[in-house]
Amino acid sequence: MLQYSDNPYSFQRFRSRVVLIGNTPLGGHHPIRIQSMCNTNTMDTMATVAQSIRMIEAGCEYIRITAPGIQEAENLAEIKNELHKRGYTTPLIADIHYNPKAAEIAAAIVEKVRINPGNYIDRNNGKFNFNEQEYQQELFRIAERLLPLIEICKRNQTAIRIGTNHGSLSNRILHRFGDTPRGMVESAMEFIRILAGFDFHNLILSMKSSNVKVMMASTRLLVACMKQGGYNYPIHLGVTEAGDAEDGRIKSAAGIGALLHDGIGDTIRVSLTEDPEFELPVARKIVNSYRDNTSKPKKDKQLYPVDPYQYTRRESIAVNGIGGNQAVVVVGNGKAEFSFRNQVLIDNTTQRPVNYSIFEDMSEVNMNILTGIDQSRVLITSFIGNTMMQERRFFAYLKQHRIKMPVIVKKTYLTEDKEMFQIKAAADLNALLVDGFCDGICIENSNFTADIISETSYAILQACGVRITRTEFISCPSCGRTQFNIQQALKTIKERTAHLTGLKIAVMGCIVNGPGEMADAHYGYVGAGNGRITLYKGKTVIEKNIPENEAVDKMIELIKRNGDWKESIKE
Repeated sequence: MLQYSDNPYSFQRFRSRVVLIGNTPLGGHHPIRIQSMCNTNTMDTMATVAQSIRMIEAGCEYIRITAPGIQEAENLAEIKNELHKRGYTTPLIADIHYNPKAAEIAAAIVEKVRINPGNYIDRNNGKFNFNEQEYQQELFRIAERLLPLIEICKRNQTAIRIGTNHGSLSNRILHRFGDTPRGMVESAMEFIRILAGFDFHNLILSMKSSNVKVMMASTRLLVACMKQGGYNYPIHLGVTEAGDAEDGRIKSAAGIGALLHDGIGDTIRVSLTEDPEFELPVARKIVNSYRDNTSKPKKDKQLYPVDPYQYTRRESIAVNGIGGNQAVVVVGNGKAEFSFRNQVLIDNTTQRPVNYSIFEDMSEVNMNILTGIDQSRVLITSFIGNTMMQERRFFAYLKQHRIKMPVIVKKTYLTEDKEMFQIKAAADLNALLVDGFCDGICIENSNFTADIISETSYAILQACGVRITRTEFISCPSCGRTQFNIQQALKTIKERTAHLTGLKIAVMGCIVNGPGEMADAHYGYVGAGNGRITLYKGKTVIEKNIPENEAVDKMIELIKRNGDWKESIKE
């Protein structure tokens, strides 16, 4: 199996090559950079400049601005000049989707251009079946059309990010690899090989998805494939369309933070449906959380016991409703399903006690004790200190010795900062959840109420995609392409639908990523123009060009009409 990490039991950062982006180098031994994206109209120079300054003052190290057309690309020069006049030299990134000419203009102005291989040149053209000759001809055509951009970038020392989105793979890739992490990676690797063939290496890669499992699997696989091919380009991390408020922060931290635990990531962007300056403090906390959990590399010959590119739950036996085929449970107080009362673990539904053993010592001697523990008990881990790699060795030991006791992972935090608490817990737990290790989670923090902790626990499980207990909202952060008030729309939709059972509702700014990224959503609310909305049921368009002030009511009617208006319960 391809290996994304030389040693998953000992932290070692993937050592990427250094890429110069203006005055702020990326990769290598440089710190993890944080960035965000303007949501102003790119043609409104002063609004974009004002927002960029707010972002810079909040800690933004790269500023991305959409350039959907030639006019917007040309206006990047005005924005850059105005920022420079005010003393700001933070590198700018042009976000390009469908227009190669806009990319070529922007590349002579800004420090970096982001292109999406799924809709830049290699678009869906109605053809689905490609024989080998046709497939290779398409690659040759892509190379020909990329060459002008590459030459401009070489002359201007402009970097390129190949930003692959789960929801916008080309028909050519979908036909051969499917809508999968492998398809995402191959889409990027084709462009890497083309660019490297032209001796262009000022390159950054990203794998974006609103699904945390897909985002992590594709990023891990990308690193493994790059290593196999002899490449080491920097990695940009982000969970796209993460949403807003606590859920958006938890979901972002779960995906980004868990990959930072793997040693993957050179720059991050937290995508919230909020003004972009509010993304930066969250990003900084995620990076700081990762720093708290680093350790020195050490040799370890033990094989990692899971496929890191495909989620599979660890095999365990069921003990009093924990483990086996049961959903991952929450242990705590308040609204949790299981709680401790006088050091007795109680099922809050049946009020019956559950036999358990606590395991706190990762020494080799103590590990051997596990083989003698009663297998009909629940095992609760409570490791002290920087434990991620220890916990992975622990689960590898269980696999190796065929120990199938269900495991509850217990984490204790001391911070009084609620946002930091939720970020750290999401990152730490998803680094285990994504590999299928946990049968239950138990979070402790004496600074917060039992209800806050249990709500955080369920939010983490939902963000990681291992248990759905309420409505999930997929929503983009918006940009200059959005022509309706997406923040207010999301707020209203959440207020009216958050109580529903296990639905996925997408609120998307425009059609660029909208229909693709919300592919697994039950309902979609997508910007279709100035103050106009298109409603989707799954992937099917139901009604187009609805006035913004009528669209939420119409979506509620659509949900009710299809019998999905059901009260939320814990499943």
